[in-house]
Amino acid sequence: MITVRLIKQGREILVAACDKETLGQTYREGDLKLEVSKEFYEGEDGGEELLVSRLNMCTMANLVGERTCRIAARHKFIEQDCVITIQGVPHAQMFRW
Repeated sequence: MITVRLIKQGREILVAACDKETLGQTYREGDLKLEVSKEFYEGEDGGEELLVSRLNMCTMANLVGERTCRIAARHKFIEQDCVITIQGVPHAQMFRW
């Protein structure tokens, strides 16, 4: 299960999406810290169809988790080579110009 939140700011649309099990967790590795806060990420719960639909609408995305990043890469929203891992958890950001 994935949770997806749409945040609109003027003409920009941000998708914050994560694997549901990462919600509320904080990951640290070296100097990196990834906080998957409920306030920022929690939204509609769903699967691949929901995530792809929201990614098609957005200008930016913040993605966390194996499932979420794998779906985004499979649908060419991100490159797998650009996904980092923090404490074993995949994380990627996407921007459209």
